[in-house]
Amino acid sequence: MSARGPIRRSLGDFATTLWDLLHASRTDEKKPPAVTAGRASSSPTRPRGGQQAKYEALVASMKRRYGLRVVRWRSSTSGCAWTVAYGDGSVARLIESPRPRGPMSCAVFLHEVGHHAIGLGTYRPRCLEEYHAWRWSLETMLELGFNVTEAVRRRRDESLHYAIAKARRRGLKRLPGELVPFLEPRSREVEPLPALLEEVRGPALLADPTVAVAPTPGTGGMSPVAG
Repeated sequence: MSARGPIRRSLGDFATTLWDLLHASRTDEKKPPAVTAGRASSSPTRPRGGQQAKYEALVASMKRRYGLRVVRWRSSTSGCAWTVAYGDGSVARLIESPRPRGPMSCAVFLHEVGHHAIGLGTYRPRCLEEYHAWRWSLETMLELGFNVTEAVRRRRDESLHYAIAKARRRGLKRLPGELVPFLEPRSREVEPLPALLEEVRGPALLADPTVAVAPTPGTGGMSPVAG
């Protein structure tokens, strides 16, 4: 019995396999040609282009240059930058941002890098640091040949206007001159401000909600004053 059992199973397996082969060959004659996996996929994998390689090189360069660590790549176009000081005196420079894949995500990434490049806490109030981080971001994009689109400039304008409004709610009375162009919100129908603003204006007094602009005596420049 012990010898006959395995023989029966082997013959049974052979018969089943033979039947399957015959049945499969007949079925295959009726089937249309198979579609390759690449064509059947709704989102085929595309090779990375030169632009994406350029973005990845940018990330590696910034991390190496400023000793940064990206804690998390965000799916949204938002970010943050901070430092952690350790007992041995070392400092970790950390950011969260979207991974650069286009002009907007690249600008936000460089904005967070910019906080470390200019030095966290170097500029006061906080809205002025935001301005310099944005300026550093757009300057770097232009220097390295990345496209600063209208959408990127509009995002910068809206971000700084929000930063000013937040500072005013917290009691800010004098607005740094660099931020005067962003004091009022810009309509979507109006073109955003240029990537780089060369003119530096005098501070605006925010105690009075009405802020006018008047010439500065003896300079020919423009200086905002309380209305």
